[in-house]
Amino acid sequence: MPPYQESSKITAAAHPLAELLECPAEAGNPLSGSSEYLKCDAGAVVFHQHDVCKGLYVIVSGDFVRKAERLNTRLTLGMARAGDLVELAAALGDGRHTFTLSALTSGSLLLLPIEALQRSFNSYPPLRMHLLEELAREVSRAYFACSITRVNQRSRRKA
Repeated sequence: MPPYQESSKITAAAHPLAELLECPAEAGNPLSGSSEYLKCDAGAVVFHQHDVCKGLYVIVSGDFVRKAERLNTRLTLGMARAGDLVELAAALGDGRHTFTLSALTSGSLLLLPIEALQRSFNSYPPLRMHLLEELAREVSRAYFACSITRVNQRSRRKA
């Protein structure tokens, strides 16, 4: 049994999803129609690092945390909140999750299935580029946050 409650398929409002993804309704409507609404209890794991990616997740409500294990070290990568697109790297890359996503509070997500996402890429190719640009911004923000943390740690050691 999954750690979240999968409710029946729902149709998300086409305009807001198309607006969030910055794509025309012709590409957003089929994606909205195939989306799945997931409810999560606090502490539930939505997906694990290295698992096969089922699609792109949009946080609807609640607080979620991203954690990963790299070089035998556990890292907290940051929070995910309402409106965030989660797991762009897996959905656009090799199809394996790059981190574990867990609910800190009760919340909900929309799952945009990978097959529907691929169909949207085929019908509106600029969508893939837009999401790649968003992934690049996400990586840049994470790099900047890590750089600031390292500078602060060095400053404390010198003091």
